[in-house]
Amino acid sequence: MENRVVITGMGVISSLGIGREAFWESLVQGRNGISTVTRFDASGYPTRIAGEVRGFDPRDYMDKKEARRMDRFTQFAVAAGMLGLQDAGIDLSRENPDRVGVFLGTGIGGTETFEEQHRILLDKGPNRVSPLFVPMMIGNMGAGQVSIQFGLRGPNVTIVNACASSANAIGEAFKVLERGEADIILAGGAEAAITPMAMAGFCAMKAMSTNNEVPEKASRPFDAQRDGFVMSEGGCILTLETLEHAQARGAHIYAEVIGYGCTADAYHITAPEPEGEGARKAMEMALNDAGIRPDEVNYINAHGTSTLMNDKYETLAIKKLFGEHAYSLAVSSTKSMIGHLLGASGAVEVAATALTIENGIIPPTINYETPDPECDLDYVPNTSRQQPVNAALSNSFGFGGHNVSIALRSFGVD
Repeated sequence: MENRVVITGMGVISSLGIGREAFWESLVQGRNGISTVTRFDASGYPTRIAGEVRGFDPRDYMDKKEARRMDRFTQFAVAAGMLGLQDAGIDLSRENPDRVGVFLGTGIGGTETFEEQHRILLDKGPNRVSPLFVPMMIGNMGAGQVSIQFGLRGPNVTIVNACASSANAIGEAFKVLERGEADIILAGGAEAAITPMAMAGFCAMKAMSTNNEVPEKASRPFDAQRDGFVMSEGGCILTLETLEHAQARGAHIYAEVIGYGCTADAYHITAPEPEGEGARKAMEMALNDAGIRPDEVNYINAHGTSTLMNDKYETLAIKKLFGEHAYSLAVSSTKSMIGHLLGASGAVEVAATALTIENGIIPPTINYETPDPECDLDYVPNTSRQQPVNAALSNSFGFGGHNVSIALRSFGVD
């Protein structure tokens, strides 16, 4: 018999705040975390705005010497892991470390370290490149350092699937727990790509908003005036447990993970498939895995990037799968407030979806001012909504045609 899997803790590092409570309060209030870039001089860039994490000091979560040996994305991962464990109330001294795992996603990994060491190579030569360059830069080091810092010897996996990475990490962790191969898995993602090279690359693609004069209005998913996504940084790690383990220790349960769908568009390196079939199939797979009907879903936390094609084709995919029920669904994009955390976005959005289910409050899609005839669903415009949510989906799609959908429900709902 398969184990049931529940979410018992959340560690969030975001442009909307640090910690679950600050993050959720900002979402409910419809606050915006986007501002002018301060991490480097972006004055010559077409896009000069981003969702930076403010007030983050890695020394609050780890030894100063250890922090210096980590890229910023890894620091976010370790901090989010600590917060996720604390929120779940887990005493690791009482757990079997061989039964506690880490599944993390990142799209870009240690790009800040890579760029810094490349400058040193060009300016000072190869003998001045740090011996820590490789272990700080490689994408698996977020998961590696979380396991090292907390002594977790269970399954340890890193997934790099662009903007679907951390959603995949949660989905795969769910399956491992379901099979009984672990008791607890810290699952999520981290990203720190507000760097000169990464920003330049996305600017060259013309993928990001250039609404630099009014940063708080730049991310506007599903709005007819949308002009691109807004990059953000941060991390989110969820504490996932088997229901049996969670109940045995009297844990608080935010929501139950009940389904996972994962597909490929097999279409284009950046553009989504224009009929939305890969996205539709991922959602359908998640529902089938969960054993629920489309009409039982109350809410979808959309990928909703604020790009012209993504929002249009995600809307189409929802309508194709849900039919008339699509118009009864609440669909919102928390990226309108937090921006796009790339590989970490899925984890942040699964956390938001779980909190939506627990609190019966749906976060809004802010900056929704001009309806788009091709995006004609209920996007919960501008103001959060009190509404019971028993079952929900969280969607994440990535460059390369990666599609992931995670199904959640209120704990105790059968």
